[in-house]
Amino acid sequence: MLFPQSLRRGRLVRRYKRFLADVEFNEPSGEGRQETVHVANPGAMFGLAEPGGVVWCSKSPSKTRKLPYSWELVEVGAGLVDVNTNRPNRLVAEALEADAMPELAGYTSVRAEVAYGQRSRVDFLLEAADRPRCWVEVKGVTLSRTAGLAEWPDCVSARGARHMAELEARVALGDRAVVLFVVQRTDCNRFDIAADLDFAYAKAAQQAFSHGVEGLCYETTIDLRAMRLTRRLPWQTL
Repeated sequence: MLFPQSLRRGRLVRRYKRFLADVEFNEPSGEGRQETVHVANPGAMFGLAEPGGVVWCSKSPSKTRKLPYSWELVEVGAGLVDVNTNRPNRLVAEALEADAMPELAGYTSVRAEVAYGQRSRVDFLLEAADRPRCWVEVKGVTLSRTAGLAEWPDCVSARGARHMAELEARVALGDRAVVLFVVQRTDCNRFDIAADLDFAYAKAAQQAFSHGVEGLCYETTIDLRAMRLTRRLPWQTL
């Protein structure tokens, strides 16, 4: 998946109100110009929003958009982290269309945002005449507190626990259900649930997995032009 435009390098001044950040861009004159940019990430963003960090932003071509710039990437060590929580679903949609994930290949119909449960919409519903339906919930992962280990969630997620229960109910009806974690950073080689940050979610996930819900985790490659799913990562405790 290509980034929408060429990305512009800047320095993070501060992130605030969850969806806003101030970024300083260098002008050709050498002077800095500060812009308020949109942040498509409601999470805690542990370790990603430190003032002075190198960030990369896209600029919308829209003349009417209130905030022209969007924060896309941040440099962490020698790696890159994609902070846009809207991107994993687009990556997964491309991978499903290309049958690029063996665990989810072979379905003839892929529908997005299908209503299920009491008040939820599943990210993708996969269907084929010769197999049970497959309900796929996608989670974008940006947290890493231990070298090489990606974790989710980075804050309490009551919605996430509800999704686990609803996926479990799909399995009880004879369908297949998958929660797919997409690691949006280039410095991790394994994954786990951050039980200390959300014990209720960890408990709901453990119960769902014990009743047939499948857990998958995929890494991504990221550069300044594109991002794509690559290979499956192992779970530390599953």
